[in-house]
Amino acid sequence: MSTMADNGIVNLSSNHSVDQTVESLKQILQGKGVSLFALVDHSGEAAKVGMQMRPTKLLIFGSPKAGTPLMQAAPSIAIDLPLKILIWEDEQGKVWASYNSPAYLQQRHNLSPELLQNIVVVEALAAKIAQ
Repeated sequence: MSTMADNGIVNLSSNHSVDQTVESLKQILQGKGVSLFALVDHSGEAAKVGMQMRPTKLLIFGSPKAGTPLMQAAPSIAIDLPLKILIWEDEQGKVWASYNSPAYLQQRHNLSPELLQNIVVVEALAAKIAQ
């Protein structure tokens, strides 16, 4: 199931746990030679300060070869790059993969249609890990 909020965030339901979904994405990125710049374990960091939070992890990844032309054409997109996928569990225990819609980013930063191809990979990645 996929939903898109008015704010450009796409949410895909995952059939796996947060950790399984994260590991799947890490393996796919490695297999494609895409750099994983950071993995932010929000729930883990919350636990370190004595707070509870449902499993929530953010993966930040990309390729300078794909991202640089975008930032050359529209420097403002650097605020949304590298690409990100948030893997999180809702209050019912359902796991989601959330990301910024490429079409939303295109509109937000006035990218040409030719450059859109450099970021649409996020849709395929999210769909693959949510299976």
